[in-house]
Amino acid sequence: MDKLFQLQAHGTTFGRELSAGLISYITVVYIIIVNATILAAAGIPLEAGIIATILTVFAGCLLMGFWSNTPILVIPGMGLNAMFTYTIVQSGGFTWQEALAMVFVSGILFMVLAFTPLAKTIIASIPDSLKEAITVGIGILLILIGFDNSGIITSSEHTLLEIGDLSSSTALITLNGLIVTVVLFIKNIPGNLLLSIVFTSVLSLLFGDFGSGGISWSMPAIGEYTSVFGQLSFAQAGNFIFWLTAFSLAMVVIFENIGLIHGHTKMLNQTQKSKKALQANSISVATAGIFGTSPTVSSVESAAGIAAGGRTGLTSITTGVLFLASIVLIPVIKIVPESAVSPVLILIGILMLQNITNIKLDDLLESFPALLIIVLIPLTYSIADGMAIGFILYPLLKLLMGKGREIQPALYMIALLFLGNFVLQYAL
Repeated sequence: MDKLFQLQAHGTTFGRELSAGLISYITVVYIIIVNATILAAAGIPLEAGIIATILTVFAGCLLMGFWSNTPILVIPGMGLNAMFTYTIVQSGGFTWQEALAMVFVSGILFMVLAFTPLAKTIIASIPDSLKEAITVGIGILLILIGFDNSGIITSSEHTLLEIGDLSSSTALITLNGLIVTVVLFIKNIPGNLLLSIVFTSVLSLLFGDFGSGGISWSMPAIGEYTSVFGQLSFAQAGNFIFWLTAFSLAMVVIFENIGLIHGHTKMLNQTQKSKKALQANSISVATAGIFGTSPTVSSVESAAGIAAGGRTGLTSITTGVLFLASIVLIPVIKIVPESAVSPVLILIGILMLQNITNIKLDDLLESFPALLIIVLIPLTYSIADGMAIGFILYPLLKLLMGKGREIQPALYMIALLFLGNFVLQYAL
């Protein structure tokens, strides 16, 4: 194991990697049911969607672990699954089989970028201020998700966000769990995040919060999955809108993953692994179309495993194997309530906020687009849309200030692609 994953060189141990993989699994296992439910609205049978999600995550995590040796998780992206179902299928009028073909095409386009010098050129063209802003924006998004899941923050007709019922058992459990999580982390207790989840889960059970364990569950029908696996259809390949939609999907997939992977490898201090991580992710997107689900992303929740000490691909492989075992483990995992995961997400988000110190805030030409990214990622609940505004505004401001020559040509192309993607979304 040490030779394969270079555990000693990465300053980690076999046990720590397994623990980090378990924590990562607990934070993302929700995607199995959530993703399958969204895919069902596109016409994919629920049980087939469950199996497709499990196999996609299993394959994606193994690809990431063995190819890039990073603890990054690969799962169907929230937002991308909504785009798959509600934009492409329901609004666009395509069948789910044709939508799967678009997922495959977006993966191929991603692979062309990831396995050629284009990836290095594009990443090098992105200013450091925008890269740091993506990490901070994702951090705020994690904090928002954590507080929202616990009911501490809610939305209403009159306000975007407001304080929820702090006297509710879920809110009280989360607040107590957060205090314990922070103390364990500061004291650097081995397995601190896992201990936090166990403590908060026990506290939740004492208050009668059994997560979604009260929902009946049965083993997915393996036979039904054969109606989904490899069912991508190119029947509309002669339709120009088919390719425009596939390109729009590829745009979102590529740049969302570039942002996520940069944030994770930066957190790991392993930015040299970004290229291989992108390559693994690109292959995973293509396989998602074959397995029968929406595109994958390098999950935001990967930060949980990294914060827990995960440093190598053994973490992501552990998570992938646990996903494969989920077919029989789901009844147990569903006992873990959201209130047990929320403190971990909040802590990780706060840790990611520290990157804001790397942005030159006294230079408004650099900081204004970056700050917009930081604000818009959580406000739009979309990493890709938040990035897009900043990536369009940055070169535009430079041009208006007579500093257009400071911008690399690739960044102008990225800005135009993002702008075209917005136009295409509204056109559809």
